[in-house]
Amino acid sequence: MHPTLTIAVKAARRAGAVINRAARDIDGLTITRKQHNDFVTEVDKAAEIEIIDILKRAFPEHAILAEESGAQGGAQAEYTWVIDPLDGTTNFIHGFPQYAVSIALRHKDQFVHAVIYDPARNELFTASRGGGAFLNDKRIRVSKRAELQDALIGTGFPFRDFSHMDEYMGMFRDMIPNVAGIRRAGAAALDLAWVAAGRLDGFWEIGLAPWDMAAGALLVQEAGGLVGDLRGNAGYIESGRIAGGNPKVFAQLLQVIAPHVKA
Repeated sequence: MHPTLTIAVKAARRAGAVINRAARDIDGLTITRKQHNDFVTEVDKAAEIEIIDILKRAFPEHAILAEESGAQGGAQAEYTWVIDPLDGTTNFIHGFPQYAVSIALRHKDQFVHAVIYDPARNELFTASRGGGAFLNDKRIRVSKRAELQDALIGTGFPFRDFSHMDEYMGMFRDMIPNVAGIRRAGAAALDLAWVAAGRLDGFWEIGLAPWDMAAGALLVQEAGGLVGDLRGNAGYIESGRIAGGNPKVFAQLLQVIAPHVKA
């Protein structure tokens, strides 16, 4: 494992320990609504503090882009850590065990390291550019499923910004009869990690933030999959609109949603 990735793993596990302790007493949490259907707890904040502390000690010159505390460090920094301390907060506060810590490192315009840690299952997904993707140190690959009609597809419903609801519902309506099943588990980072591990054959969502996608996208790519915006192009980090999957399913998924893509 690359030494930089080792530090990120340490940070993710430290955050996971904070989350697991809090999970034993969810009713005691202080929960704040940032905006409609967008919650934050003191656990998100405490986990983020732990992550940033470890990364800053090891890499004081690196910039930070984190969900709760925003951007830190100069815009000219060559390296930026993109952090979601608890992706799936709504799941977490309901005791629904589908949430994860997501950490990615961007070098200039390219993501080079990724960690997604699922503390409820103690599953650690890691990837370095050019080095493959791993789950608990075992190499993972995207699925080999060739036909969309046999595929299990992940998605995320609009939950915060409903301006794209009609666009999304058109995609959803057309996807249902063309696949084996659709799952909406509520944590995009983990959905993408599951695509990398072959548990899902593909995934698409609208309205995501960079920290929701960065680590998962690199995992999918390093596991042999494809990632793009809803037209299959680059720029998903900027647009917040992402699709991913094994190469054959990815192409067919894009064909189904193409008639509905407006942006």
